[in-house]
Amino acid sequence: MTSSNQPLNPIITNMAPDKLLNFQQTVRDIPGVLKLTLGEPGFDVDDRIKQAATDAIINNRSHYAESQGELALRLEAVKYFNQTYHLNYQDENNVIVTLGVSEAINVVLNTLLGVDDGLLVPEPTYGPYFSSLRLAHGTKITIDTTKSHFKLTPEMVDQAVAQATVPVRAILMNYPTNPTGVTYSRDEIHALAEVFVKHNIWVISDEIYSVLTYDQEHVSFAEIIPEQTVYINGLSKSHAMTGYRVGFILGSANVIAEMQKVHGTLTFAIPTFIQDAALVALRDVTDTPLTMREVYKARRDRVVPKLQALGFDVVTPQGAFYLFAKLPADLGEDGDAFALKLAQEGKVAVIPGSGFSEAAKAYIRISYAASDADLDEGIHRLSTYIDQLRRDN
Repeated sequence: MTSSNQPLNPIITNMAPDKLLNFQQTVRDIPGVLKLTLGEPGFDVDDRIKQAATDAIINNRSHYAESQGELALRLEAVKYFNQTYHLNYQDENNVIVTLGVSEAINVVLNTLLGVDDGLLVPEPTYGPYFSSLRLAHGTKITIDTTKSHFKLTPEMVDQAVAQATVPVRAILMNYPTNPTGVTYSRDEIHALAEVFVKHNIWVISDEIYSVLTYDQEHVSFAEIIPEQTVYINGLSKSHAMTGYRVGFILGSANVIAEMQKVHGTLTFAIPTFIQDAALVALRDVTDTPLTMREVYKARRDRVVPKLQALGFDVVTPQGAFYLFAKLPADLGEDGDAFALKLAQEGKVAVIPGSGFSEAAKAYIRISYAASDADLDEGIHRLSTYIDQLRRDN
């Protein structure tokens, strides 16, 4: 049987494979490789959450859920995010429960952007955003932050809008940022909010790592300019529920109503028993995120000096659980080649920086979400590999 000669959608066929997933598949089967690649919390889900899911299955909570999300969960989500981040959403009409933040991003982009509309994207940032933007028929307008310690400034926004050749409809903010761990103070958020208001652009604010902010409060754009912000969060990082796939979109009721049209088409609804588990996570499991945050902070403080001693240029993360490290000058500027050789010969896998921006080819991302033992062993292997490279040269 031969394959069809009928054409496929050129948007898909011309789309490059996701670099993060592609690289992880490349190194997956290397014998003995230790992976410091995934944004996967090295913690088990709290027993209270697991019990809620189990009880729901036993009690036959296996039928269609309400598409926008079960009422009890939507109300709890509004309550939780309002109380945690000083927001002021009113009721269940301000939220959609999505199949993780990945679906949330696709829903939001497809609702806010018309064909070829511009989306400002501060880079480096989470690579799969780029594919979601292609699927939404939008145009990426890159703002390179590698020269400003990965911080976006109002002046950068002004310049990007002025130079844009398409209408600029929105900016996609993610902070604390994957891959750099950089975040923003209240004053910095206010300054950026002013320029977003000036240019009348939507703020798509992916704050999935908000609870993992170290040493300062997390300030949301949804607090400062709520009518102009679409707020996104989820339970993957805060409650180690990556496999449950629970995300939330919050915004003005009229905007949420339009986004529900897209969500209803893409997913319809996430499973009822998972929504019951998510309700318990938001309502009862408030200690787990804080415990994880302290563990991650201790790992950051232990590993950053070791990387700096090896010659890496590292901006100390203010949140999340990633280290974005520029290669030492004597090891060149090809993060792709370095990461592949490190996996093959040093037996430790990290992610090349090019997966997050073309301007970040000299970088690698190291996840410290793995266990303490794996992280320490991974850094040991990295050190051994670099020492050997330097002896050979």
